[in-house]
Amino acid sequence: MSASVRAVNQWHRRGLALPCFAVALLLFACGELPTHSPNAPPSESDLTLLKSAKLCDKKDVFLKARQGLPVQRAVWGSGEELRIPPNKSESGSEESLFFDEDGRLVGALFLFPGGRDLRPYPVLRNTLSQLKPTVEFYASLAQLPGRASMDSSALYQTGDEKTTTQYIILGEVHSSTLLLASVSIDPYASLLSPYRKEFLARLARGEKGKGGSSQEARGAVDKEPFLSLQQFARGETAQLALAYCSARNHEIAAAAYSKAIASGFSNKVQLAEAHHKLGLALKAMGQLERARDQIQESLAINAGRPDVLNNLGDVYRELGDKKKALATFERAVTLMPNYPIARFNLAEAYAQDNPKLAVSEYETYLALVEGVPEEKERITRAKKRVAELTGR
Repeated sequence: MSASVRAVNQWHRRGLALPCFAVALLLFACGELPTHSPNAPPSESDLTLLKSAKLCDKKDVFLKARQGLPVQRAVWGSGEELRIPPNKSESGSEESLFFDEDGRLVGALFLFPGGRDLRPYPVLRNTLSQLKPTVEFYASLAQLPGRASMDSSALYQTGDEKTTTQYIILGEVHSSTLLLASVSIDPYASLLSPYRKEFLARLARGEKGKGGSSQEARGAVDKEPFLSLQQFARGETAQLALAYCSARNHEIAAAAYSKAIASGFSNKVQLAEAHHKLGLALKAMGQLERARDQIQESLAINAGRPDVLNNLGDVYRELGDKKKALATFERAVTLMPNYPIARFNLAEAYAQDNPKLAVSEYETYLALVEGVPEEKERITRAKKRVAELTGR
């Protein structure tokens, strides 16, 4: 999986206290949520939560197939949440299905107020036993029969190339009780997590809150504006190479990143990345001047990002400004000497006026990407250019 896709699920180290089912969950330890890797984590489960629907389904199709079902509708930021009570849901939980403003199912949350005994599900328990808890804490759940007043709980995260699944369980894995589970396409995973106040509120009161809930929680939580993160996730869904729900749509991505920026971020790094991603969407749409301005704005907020510099160099090159393109690629390589794509771009920039330096950069690039199948096309071009420039 590409670094840009893995970065979508990167979580920062935080301390957090989680309230749950009207009684606080006291934080015991907090770690960094794992990112997906080429060797995907165990994710097998014999507990099917999202049954007759699947991620990316359209809302109108979902509603048509469930006519007569008691579905409660609520605002979810710029999208909509559909709530199904436990006695009517296929999972036997309080189900919340989250649709973005384009009408696609991007996530679902399953809340078990009385807990779901996992002993009948050996496959899921085996999966959980192979995962390292993301967060560990203590829970006081007096309403769960047979449980101690304070019992250990944990959040586990897993998933595949495009989706993230999270489980909050009570007790040891071999005799655990499921309190909450969620599944989402990767860009939305951070919005369906216990780091968001609105989901802390669901756990604390068993309530089905919506984006932007005012529920307070002790400890550090993700305080970025809900709408900003939601629109950023919408942009990632539309633009990233994995094409989560359909083919890439740069127009939707540009609109979403623009809305995220307008909504605002307190985290300057995230604001800079929103400008960067907006610039990439505009570049893909052929709006090069606007793309240049957005990427420059990203660097003004968060200077020294080699990947952003490389993308700015690309825009300069397409604008025909070879001098600025060359200088920008050189700066990217100076900041990250082992950045292969910037090395390739620098070689391309040198090729006409300085063949010797171009050959050196092509050869450095080839050494960096040896055995990387994703670089096959550039590798072929680099070898061809070296042969041409050296007369071999």
